[in-house]
Amino acid sequence: MRLSTRIGLAVGCTVPLLVLASGWLLMNLVARDLHRAEDQHLRQRATAIAPDARLLLRASENGRPKAADTRERRLFSAALDVGVRVDGPVADFSGGPQPGPSVTLPARTTGPVTVRDGARSWRALARPIRGATVTGTLWVFSPDTADRAQIPLVRNRVNLTALLAAPLSGLLAWGLAAGVSAPLRRLTRRTAGLDPRTCGARPDERRTGVTEVDELAATLRTVLARYDEQAARTAEALDTARSFSSAAAHELRTPLMSMGTNLDILTDHPGLPAPDRTEVLADLRSEHARMQGLLAMLRELGRGDLVEAEAFRRVDLADVADAAVAEARRRAPDAEITLDAAPGLTVHGWEPGLRLLLDNLLGNALAHGRDAQGRARLRVGVRTTADQVLITVDDQGPGVPPDARRGIFERFQRGPDSAGSGLGLTLVAQQAALHRGSVGVTDGPDGVGARFEVRLPSGGGGLPDRRDWLIGTAGANRSQSFPKDTP
Repeated sequence: MRLSTRIGLAVGCTVPLLVLASGWLLMNLVARDLHRAEDQHLRQRATAIAPDARLLLRASENGRPKAADTRERRLFSAALDVGVRVDGPVADFSGGPQPGPSVTLPARTTGPVTVRDGARSWRALARPIRGATVTGTLWVFSPDTADRAQIPLVRNRVNLTALLAAPLSGLLAWGLAAGVSAPLRRLTRRTAGLDPRTCGARPDERRTGVTEVDELAATLRTVLARYDEQAARTAEALDTARSFSSAAAHELRTPLMSMGTNLDILTDHPGLPAPDRTEVLADLRSEHARMQGLLAMLRELGRGDLVEAEAFRRVDLADVADAAVAEARRRAPDAEITLDAAPGLTVHGWEPGLRLLLDNLLGNALAHGRDAQGRARLRVGVRTTADQVLITVDDQGPGVPPDARRGIFERFQRGPDSAGSGLGLTLVAQQAALHRGSVGVTDGPDGVGARFEVRLPSGGGGLPDRRDWLIGTAGANRSQSFPKDTP
């Protein structure tokens, strides 16, 4: 059922009920006003004829019939349009319009009352008559014209109004509702053919002037925008999953082939000399460790590509750096690592990602930043500069040639003697871009070794529009657009 029809039926049923309720109240008010006017008239008549009624009772008790007749005529002449009844100890007198003698009158009244005589009703007022020698009761009667004429007339008019109001109010409400709901019907027609799975069209932002319809259109646009966002995220997640499997297969092929060759050697040559057998087993362990590290790095890249903004919060970067340095000292007890971090320095970020960034910077420095004697002396700094937080890791190694400084952040870029996965510094670049920051490498502060610098905004920011570090190097560089500083 259409909304306009529902409104029309609702109004068509409600208005007659309101008319009847108002009519009932109106009838009570009219009846009260009419009774008040009739009662005032009875009081005036009772006050005017009370002296004649008292004289009539006195004449009848004194046995003077002629005087009583005279007083009775004067009494009825003064009563005019009301009925009069005088009840005395010796005789009763009555005249004018009043209930029949069989109608029982109330014993006591404090004001006008209604007395019924069959189908007719009367308003009656009693006044006691007291004198030096006489007592009695004066009754004054008037036809109850309110119950007989005015009230039925008002009732009939109310009923007629209710009967007419039902269809007229229903039609009027239907017409008004149809006009008001026209913008809603237009919105329905504009959105009826929208299929978010196959069509990119969305409702425009034209305002109709009807607040509810405009709010509904805005809500619909918001829902469709969220659908588009979730569809895009789903597509990115599928791309990431496909790329993960492709990258894993590509990078694992070489170590798996090497492991297969070594296993064949062990199988085909059961009498292999002990030194050769030890060398083959060492190769197997090395390739196994390489595959484990590669899978761990690929997993971390996937986590960075799929992390949501809800995971970001205020992070104490000094505490994260302290934990990362402690772990690096545990892994490399021979290394000399110092930390210079201002306490209480916080950024808006993803704590696991920031820890991963520091762990990989320290791991890279421990692997490639040793001096000629093989000693690792690292200095880690965390401080603020203007509206940024600067993270530095200095080593005493051979440094990074200027022409190789951009390439070391790409996926699977390994040095000729590196046993790593080639993803450590890629994870650093990913996390820097994820936090709207930058990463770069320069010469060490004394011209010796290398300094890796990560700059993060202290106030934080939203996530990048695209995160495809696991999909491919070229795509990642274009979509992330992270600055890799070079001297």
